[in-house]
Amino acid sequence: MTDGAPLAAAQYGTDAGGADVSPQLSWSGFPAETQSFALTAYDPDAPTGSGFWHWAVANLPVSVTELAAGIDTLPAGALVLSNEVRLTSFIGAGPPPGTGTHRYQFIVHAVDVPTLELDSQSTPAVLGFNLHFHTLARAVLEATGVAGGASAA
Repeated sequence: MTDGAPLAAAQYGTDAGGADVSPQLSWSGFPAETQSFALTAYDPDAPTGSGFWHWAVANLPVSVTELAAGIDTLPAGALVLSNEVRLTSFIGAGPPPGTGTHRYQFIVHAVDVPTLELDSQSTPAVLGFNLHFHTLARAVLEATGVAGGASAA
């Protein structure tokens, strides 16, 4: 995945001809006082009035600085919250026709505590609220997607 470039076909949802495969992500250069990481994938352009959460992961150990493409099992202690379709996994892009180009923001948050105390039924928005008070730094990788899904990629 390249910042500012279109998503690969695999990062689209199965309903859009893709495979719901999360991209490979890695990060470095975070503050020394980082104690854990959180990862979110969000489409602010979804026609919902509140965007669309594709993935929300909290409590990644500070020793984890990379996630493989299509990762199924996250490190012990990581908490995956339900996305907009109530799955605790990555769901690929699927912009509806007529909604233009969507931005998909993959954000890694350097967190100042080892564990955010979240209920496993919390929403990604609740994670975002908690991150507001505990984020030391963050990095944003933004890709784009369009209706037509994988065939347009």
